[in-house]
Amino acid sequence: MFDINEELKKLPDKPGVYIMHDAPGNIIYVGKAISLKNRVRQYFQKRVRSPKIERMISLIDHFEYIVVDSEVEALVLECNLIKENRPKYNTMLMDDKSYPFIKVTIGEDYPRAFLTHNVKKDGSRYFGPYTDVGAAKNALTLLDNLYGLRPCRQTIEKGVHIKPCLYHDVHKCKAPCAGLVSDEEYAALVKNVIEFLSGNIAPVKRKLKEEMKEASDNLEFEKAAKLRDLIADVERVGRSQKITASDEGDRDVIGIAVKDDRAVAQVFFIRKGKMTGREHFYLTEAGDETPESLLGTFIKQFYTGNPNIPGVILLPNEPDDKEALEEFLCSLTGYKVTLKVPARGDKEGLVRLASDNAKMVLEKDRERLESEHEGAMDALRELASLLDIEPPRRIESYDISNTSGFESVGSMVVHENGKPKKSDYRKFRIRTVKGPDDYASLAEVLRRRLTHRERIADGDDSFSDFPDLILMDGGRGQVNVALEVMEELGLDIRVCGLVKDDHHRTRGLYCDGVEVPIGLRSAAFMLITRIQDETHRFAIEYHRELRSRAQTRSILDDIPGIGPKRRRALLKAFGSLEALREADLQTICDVEGMTEAAATSVYEFFHDED
Repeated sequence: MFDINEELKKLPDKPGVYIMHDAPGNIIYVGKAISLKNRVRQYFQKRVRSPKIERMISLIDHFEYIVVDSEVEALVLECNLIKENRPKYNTMLMDDKSYPFIKVTIGEDYPRAFLTHNVKKDGSRYFGPYTDVGAAKNALTLLDNLYGLRPCRQTIEKGVHIKPCLYHDVHKCKAPCAGLVSDEEYAALVKNVIEFLSGNIAPVKRKLKEEMKEASDNLEFEKAAKLRDLIADVERVGRSQKITASDEGDRDVIGIAVKDDRAVAQVFFIRKGKMTGREHFYLTEAGDETPESLLGTFIKQFYTGNPNIPGVILLPNEPDDKEALEEFLCSLTGYKVTLKVPARGDKEGLVRLASDNAKMVLEKDRERLESEHEGAMDALRELASLLDIEPPRRIESYDISNTSGFESVGSMVVHENGKPKKSDYRKFRIRTVKGPDDYASLAEVLRRRLTHRERIADGDDSFSDFPDLILMDGGRGQVNVALEVMEELGLDIRVCGLVKDDHHRTRGLYCDGVEVPIGLRSAAFMLITRIQDETHRFAIEYHRELRSRAQTRSILDDIPGIGPKRRRALLKAFGSLEALREADLQTICDVEGMTEAAATSVYEFFHDED
């Protein structure tokens, strides 16, 4: 039995992170403290507090804490725990957007440039984030036309030449794989790409104008027209980057606006003195925090995992724990990051402009967001009324997908407060069931999810948050399977089945042995239909992915002399069956682990007319 008063006496006078739990064990708040002893005790002392804090304290059943060596370590740990657990009473970024970057793989012998959402510390150069995905794609298309870096993932060995592919034929690649460009020339192209993405477009325009004049003088009018169009594209890119500062520095400018319990942070991204993009972010549960506290919260969450942090960040107010935040940002970047509050001049004007934009966004979207939230809550309340339960905070739905039992998979889709929570979606590859047995497959998926030991061991603590309602894709049979698993595990979670008509449209919920009808125009009907469609989609996509892999494996396994090791080497070298089919005999033979006989077998397999 957890005795809060006794545990408060044991708190150390050291820096650390404290974690508040409710009775079911959910994490409802994470905070940091210079002194755990002083900070945690404040929650349980009689004093005047805001309604939000009073609600949170009333739910605290027990707490735990982690001692660290410094305030900065506490800040880093707090940030990671909030990001992982998304506690209900912490101020959170609402936006789960993942903006793309343009990645230049300078660690490769022949670098590539492409869009990615997955940022890693792998030595590559990342440019962005691009809040306008269309603009990022246009920039890549322009780079293809200008420089022709290779777009393929194929491993290229220096000195080993292969036949150039279609990208070279359509003038989108200089074909380093075929030796049609020297290493020095390709390195110069990569350098030009990096300069262009860094905002230096003047050399590109100058070079293109010289080439256009030369083509015109030589009466090569078609070539001159293409160069003219390229120049127009470059100028369009330049016009999209408005000059916002008199110097050439990189900086982010952050403005913030607060109203009631909502807040908006507006960020201007300035690179080489030009605005390359801007974006706003909503923060929830913000009403009880000061602007200084909100700034600190936003900075921690926004820059964690962001590889493109400038050396200067301009702010409207000095955030709480400014020195610790600067040290935290330095630990992320490896260089000094300064948080500044400009008092006058152009920089102060930029901060004021960002803050004004944040206020406009907050006012403009307030009614829309309230309407969306209220619509989701109406659907949950209606669903709760039909089932005679409290409105479910977390709903999990399950489906099975297979083709006659082949590559059977399960999907788990999660909705919280009526909205998808994609970070908690999970895929299950069926392990113990042979053949097309959907009931047994569902039982396996539910056991693995609800025992969640494997996931916890792998660091996936989101599985500790159990659902308030489980929706099964089907009626009596699927619900009974779920209820058997619940009884086996000693759990009491409400389970309903989504009953469909001949056209696969939801018309009712099977629950407690009866079918509960739902009006086709009701908010609850629309909600569970969206959940059902999303669960189907997620399961089918995973099944198709595995089926495609299996088909690729089975085709290569039909070739004499090709076992698992050579199969992996071929797929790694060529990336696809189509690329392997187009390869000549010598190129196949050059793959690691291949002999002349095995390469001949592969080549003849794809080129035998019979």
